[in-house]
Amino acid sequence: MNNAARRKAPEPLGDKFRFSIVYKLSFRLITRLFGIFLSLDILICLVAAAAAVVYSENLAAAAVEKAFLTGMPSRSSAEWLEISGIELRELEALPPGRKAPGIFRQLLPRATSGGVRRFELSDEGGSLLNRLDGLRYDIALDYYGVKCEVSIGLGSFFRIFARAFITLLALQLLILISRVFKDSRLVRRTLEPISELARAAQSLNRAESQFDLNDMEELAGTLEGINASRLDTRIQLSETQDELKTLAKAINGMLDRINESYRAQVRFVSDASHELRTPISVIQGYANLLDRWGKNDQKTLQESISAIKEEAANMKELVEKLLFLARGDNNTIRLQIESFRLSDLAGEVVNETQMIDCAHCFETRLSDAVVSADRALIKQALRILVDNSIKYTESGGKIVVSAEADGALARLSVQDEGIGIRPEAVPKIFDRFYRTDESRARATGGAGLGLSIAKWIVQRHGGHMEVLSREGIGTRITLVLPASAEDALADNRTAEGP
Repeated sequence: MNNAARRKAPEPLGDKFRFSIVYKLSFRLITRLFGIFLSLDILICLVAAAAAVVYSENLAAAAVEKAFLTGMPSRSSAEWLEISGIELRELEALPPGRKAPGIFRQLLPRATSGGVRRFELSDEGGSLLNRLDGLRYDIALDYYGVKCEVSIGLGSFFRIFARAFITLLALQLLILISRVFKDSRLVRRTLEPISELARAAQSLNRAESQFDLNDMEELAGTLEGINASRLDTRIQLSETQDELKTLAKAINGMLDRINESYRAQVRFVSDASHELRTPISVIQGYANLLDRWGKNDQKTLQESISAIKEEAANMKELVEKLLFLARGDNNTIRLQIESFRLSDLAGEVVNETQMIDCAHCFETRLSDAVVSADRALIKQALRILVDNSIKYTESGGKIVVSAEADGALARLSVQDEGIGIRPEAVPKIFDRFYRTDESRARATGGAGLGLSIAKWIVQRHGGHMEVLSREGIGTRITLVLPASAEDALADNRTAEGP
């Protein structure tokens, strides 16, 4: 398919008005301006008509009063009056016509308030302007027994008004046409940040299945500008665009989370690959050894089998931890909540550990502390802390497991006499795959995931973890969990006494 065939067909004008914010806002601005012009034109026409009526009424009243005092004008006088646009003639009977409503009669001159009125246009053909030349306002009335009709010519007034009004309409039309293009450009400039956000969202949707660093940099660059080349670039809005600042902050926050999640994912995949590479290399090495000549050497065969089994067990443990963290990130782990005493759980873990570890001295300091939590997960977190204490404490060292209630909280601690943690490393020990000492961690077989799992378990229960460590002295890590209502009730009873 060639480029011409792939080129998108032009969008119908109706669809543009339906789906384009620019077209909609521009159309509304023009419609609003047109409405203002229309209202103004109607008001001008009404004012002109009212002014013509008031002028005619006052002029007719003055002519009638003058005729009542001096009599009807002669033929020569009538010709002079006709030049000024006034005709006054005597009638035998009043012609049919409309009288002004009673509420308006009070506003009219007394001489013409009871008359009947009508407008007359010229009978000559042609344009409306030509017919306006013969426009007359007629008032027939009976003024103290004198029946007469006053005709006021308004042709010259409305002819001038019509030309001025047409000029005004032409000017308004030019303004509307010019505003169509100006408003479109103004709306486009005003909505340009939103257009950038829309293009960024489209890029995000196209790349939702997978991301690489180039896609993320292009996304950030789209939001900021062509000159953006780093993933941490953010949207910058001018001070005049206050209505978009909240939206920009939300997008910047989203980009921060995407950046953080992406880099965490990269680190996670890199570290997991690194951890799996070593046991796979060991297994592959022993397999090659067996394949070459170890099948006939009983010692080499047994050594290879033991190493392969050990590395396979390490891989299994690592994969299980990775799956646990993956399920935790996806919120697919369901908690089985039950009420239990931390002292019972701590005693159970210590007893089980003493059966397999006789090189360390275990001590318990237990008091009543009841929590409502998933017992299996809390036990798993406690085992992680105890295992870490065993790994980093020399033989003969003491490990203390304690459980206590602290008001609305319950504390489960593991304290050892191990090597301790450097102060700068304490904030990082809960990061996945983080190990304070690579060589020592290799010797103990740790992958750096245990504390991450323990932290997730505690946070999932609404708690947190506390760490106190000194190099060469030891480490104490505490699981802090919300105490259950039963524990709080027991504390109250103890405070009240028997």
